[in-house]
Amino acid sequence: MSAISLAFSPCPNDTFIFDALVHGKIDTEGLIFEFRMEDVETLNQLAFQGSADMIKVSYHAFLYLSDRYHLLDSGSALGSGNGPVLISKEPYALDDLSRLTIAIPGEYTTAHLLLKIAAPFAVHKKIMAFDRIEDSILNGTVDAGVIIHENRFTYEGKGLTRIADLGEYWENLVHCPVPLGGILAKKSLGRETLGKLNRVMKKSVAFAMKDPGQAMGFVRCNAREMDEEVMKKHIHLYVNEFTLDLGTAGKNAVDRLFGMAKERGLVKS
Repeated sequence: MSAISLAFSPCPNDTFIFDALVHGKIDTEGLIFEFRMEDVETLNQLAFQGSADMIKVSYHAFLYLSDRYHLLDSGSALGSGNGPVLISKEPYALDDLSRLTIAIPGEYTTAHLLLKIAAPFAVHKKIMAFDRIEDSILNGTVDAGVIIHENRFTYEGKGLTRIADLGEYWENLVHCPVPLGGILAKKSLGRETLGKLNRVMKKSVAFAMKDPGQAMGFVRCNAREMDEEVMKKHIHLYVNEFTLDLGTAGKNAVDRLFGMAKERGLVKS
């Protein structure tokens, strides 16, 4: 069998859960993986292009990909208290967003979809890489920004303030976890291979959760000089029981996100 092309981000939660899979620390049931790492919005675009057999994407992007890709039961970033945060330098309120320029980490990120749910009147947006958003607020390029990943641990130290926690907004609105991203595999791979990928992904997550130290070398070398404590907080926040298995509650949360996006006309045709 030819190698499975795999793509995920260099963020600690992804490198943590994929370490065992890509480094042969588990039984991959005969599957061979060739992997690449990209930022979240690049991953979304690669999925739209069909450039990877197995790929981590934002759940917002999955809205447009479900006809071609199957969602794996393991590997998702989904939970409570870990959603994107809307920040600024000045003490703005949500009602101010209609007149502000807001940085977003990608058109098809779940962060952008949650912003549209919380503030549909926010129309002045600027797409940029997630790790540029804090500095762009500080230097006045934008008025506010939606931050994801490890930036939720760093923005206060840079003198920035929170306008709203968009994950918290979602949880209060629907009383279920916030679905951020998941692992997809091409339906064209066939039922047998999809079954293997489901099992292998779960084994990789379970291996990392059982012995976290095994993955930390891979995490560190891809964490963009991130502080060790921030790395550990990042993993603890984004890797949880839903990462091991979405289960009924996780799948219901994804369905709620999709349903609300469609009901409110937030999905492009």
